[in-house]
Amino acid sequence: MIEALKDDSIVHKIGGRFKFTALIQHRIRELMDGARPLIDRNGRTDFEIAVQEIVEGKIAYEAANSDDD
Repeated sequence: MIEALKDDSIVHKIGGRFKFTALIQHRIRELMDGARPLIDRNGRTDFEIAVQEIVEGKIAYEAANSDDD
């Protein structure tokens, strides 16, 4: 699974390393707070779950929309 981190196509798909890292951190926090994994855990860590969910396209980065209207 860590092999997926060596492929830059995932990073580019998300929109860069900052967004990729932010998405991983956000998802790990959700998992630690009790969110259900979107894939089978199979003994994987929260980090491994978060990365695999991103690789499989089950979660994506969405920027907060700040309208000044």
